[in-house]
Amino acid sequence: QVQLVESGGGLVQAGTSLRLSCAASGRIFRINDMGWYRQAPGKQRELVALITSGGNTNYADSLKGRFTISRDNAKNTVYLQMNSLKPEDTAVYYCNADVRSSLVGVSYSYWGQGTQVTVSS
Repeated sequence: QVQLVESGGGLVQAGTSLRLSCAASGRIFRINDMGWYRQAPGKQRELVALITSGGNTNYADSLKGRFTISRDNAKNTVYLQMNSLKPEDTAVYYCNADVRSSLVGVSYSYWGQGTQVTVSS
């Protein structure tokens, strides 16, 4: 009922920047929290950043100052600006959204398919 589509990943050199986007579509009444997670090879998926519908943000401590999450509620889209990228940032980045599909319904958590970010040294 709800689809999340990420874009913006790729292969970049260390020290450069990337901006990821994630657009939600489908039966959407309201989107609550939106976030980015990442999973490196052989590691568990970890939180990168969260943003509430009101714009409050929360970041993984190790990423504060380099990554910035933002959202455009009119476009149902969340962004992740990643600066000063390091090889250890290499991972598949996943978008997550907590979505309510109707006025009286409960919200569900949806995931995107992931976008690969590879940072070369």
